[in-house]
Amino acid sequence: MDKNASPKADKAPQTSPEAPFTTFIRLDGRSSVPSQFRTSGSFTITRLQSPAGLPGRITKLSPVPALLVSISLKSLPSSSYRVWAADKLIATSIVHPFRSNVIDFDSQPSCWAGSAFDYVHYSVPRKGLDDIAEDLGFGRVSDYRLAVLEDDLVVAQITKSILPFLGRSNGFSVLALDQFSLVLGAHLLQRYGVLQKTAPRLKGGLAPWQKRRASELLHESMHGRIRLSEIARECGLSISHFARSFKTSFGISTHQWLIQHRIDHAKKLLSQTTRSLTDIAIQSGFNDQAAFTRTFHQLVGVSPGRWRRHYVSKET
Repeated sequence: MDKNASPKADKAPQTSPEAPFTTFIRLDGRSSVPSQFRTSGSFTITRLQSPAGLPGRITKLSPVPALLVSISLKSLPSSSYRVWAADKLIATSIVHPFRSNVIDFDSQPSCWAGSAFDYVHYSVPRKGLDDIAEDLGFGRVSDYRLAVLEDDLVVAQITKSILPFLGRSNGFSVLALDQFSLVLGAHLLQRYGVLQKTAPRLKGGLAPWQKRRASELLHESMHGRIRLSEIARECGLSISHFARSFKTSFGISTHQWLIQHRIDHAKKLLSQTTRSLTDIAIQSGFNDQAAFTRTFHQLVGVSPGRWRRHYVSKET
């Protein structure tokens, strides 16, 4: 058998998990705040901001087993902050910026803030965490350590990295959110999971046919609407295993590969056509010219217009 050929799948078809999403909720003094806040069953990022605090205690619920990760973006005095888990009040002090809480939704976490606050909440389904644990070779993770006002530099840093994109209509593709959920999930697993054994050191990348198939799918989905689970399934791997193997093979994540592919495609259009920058942005998978210009400058070092003028001057 050709070792580069794609083996026939012998597993039953898998269904993709619900698509992740982000939302930005700005409360004001007149906002109606429910006593219960229900999340979806997928990985979500919610930024919740209020200039006046909460009138009462809010209980947070999830339809699936999941972890609630909350990180403050501004300080709160100790007198204006309360958090409960399993209906038990947790001892807290002053809330410093970028301190994290990690609480299992099974304990029906609730909170109250009596003054202005700004929080980012991650809802992380346990199913995704279990898949990461299995791929990394950990035993079953039955529990996660409760953490309140934790000084977690990793959660703080990745939260800072996404803040500029929360609230934008073109903030994240589902592929980027899938990748982000894996990064956050792996950290939560290793820092807060009650692990039965140490994971072995994993090596190896994708087989040649898997590299080809993954590249084809990403190429066909330049706008980033494809899910990581879809590509992993086509390659016969779990999501976590695929993401790790892809980075081993290509040196970058699927989302970074797609962004680079968009820029390469844009360079081709800039150098070979007279299309407008707006048209090139759309043709290259960007939602608008502003997003295209910003990303192009970050990766290439100059604006697309300047790059085109420099290229044309070299060719003439």
